[in-house]
Amino acid sequence: MSDHVAIPNNRQHPLSDAEAEQGAEEFRQTFETLRNEVSRFMVGQEAIIEQVLMAVVCGGHVLLEGVPGLGKTALVHTIAQAVELDFRRIQFTPDLLPADILGTNLLIEDDSGHKRFRFQPGPVFTNVLLADEINRATPKTQSALLETMQEKTVSVAHTTHELSRPFFVLATQNPIEMDGTYPLPEAQLDRFFFKLKVDMPKHDEFALILDRTGGVDQPQIRPVTDGETVLRMGQMVRQVPIAADVQDHLIRLVRATHPSDANATERIRRYVRYGASPRAAQAMLGAARARALLHTRYHVAVEDVDAVAAATMRHRIILSFEGEAEGITTDELIADIIKGVRPAC
Repeated sequence: MSDHVAIPNNRQHPLSDAEAEQGAEEFRQTFETLRNEVSRFMVGQEAIIEQVLMAVVCGGHVLLEGVPGLGKTALVHTIAQAVELDFRRIQFTPDLLPADILGTNLLIEDDSGHKRFRFQPGPVFTNVLLADEINRATPKTQSALLETMQEKTVSVAHTTHELSRPFFVLATQNPIEMDGTYPLPEAQLDRFFFKLKVDMPKHDEFALILDRTGGVDQPQIRPVTDGETVLRMGQMVRQVPIAADVQDHLIRLVRATHPSDANATERIRRYVRYGASPRAAQAMLGAARARALLHTRYHVAVEDVDAVAAATMRHRIILSFEGEAEGITTDELIADIIKGVRPAC
């Protein structure tokens, strides 16, 4: 395995200029190495790869939406290999039960004949959990992931079990219009850092996909970093400062998704039932900080906030009946907000 790039540990005080510059450069080097390794197998989808990796270093979960066969599962598996993390996959189906995900207590008998309960961990006890076709499971089973995604713990029979760190849920889902799917509850959608839409590859990308997957020799993904480095990268992200006016812009963007807000557009008031939560602002701040580092800046700019707005809020805006009936997309509404909410001078 190749040498890992060292990222400074978290500090209780702000980094000096020299430490910030060094940490930012090492962050970019590690991120680029990881992105390049993943891209050796994945064709196209450069923006999706970057955004998934941004969420990973920020400690967030990702929901990937697209029709079957676009490489969503392969992307998640490739990232787990490149980061050298334990990987588990759960195929969500209508008959899947919460215990199939979390684990359960088993009654066992020891050598002396005494019976006792022993917890048998489920597949959620891993670093990277691929929840494949998550919206094919029933709401009861989907909700089994709520605690793990928020607290990174599993509670069974009055006992709480800690999950390993880092821990990420990278879920895939088919478009909600397809048969045999259950809409994810709003509380679970809100726990996803990003929702990303995976589109059909272009013509030339199709040719590359066939070349890489249809021959005898396929790219072998090698681990280029590890979990500890990813955790330190997340600590580096949290050190990036944000000016008061930029943070004010971020807050106004999130608040403008609510019909009752003064900055809400006419379309928001007409087509939205409920806007993005404060958790959206937290995700937007983390993603904007990571993007700033990737663009060789050690401060968050308005352009960073605007660039990550759609990925962090598209799944947190609940349309009204009229909005759904008219086929309005949350991406359209977010674009309107970005145009209407200008940075404070």
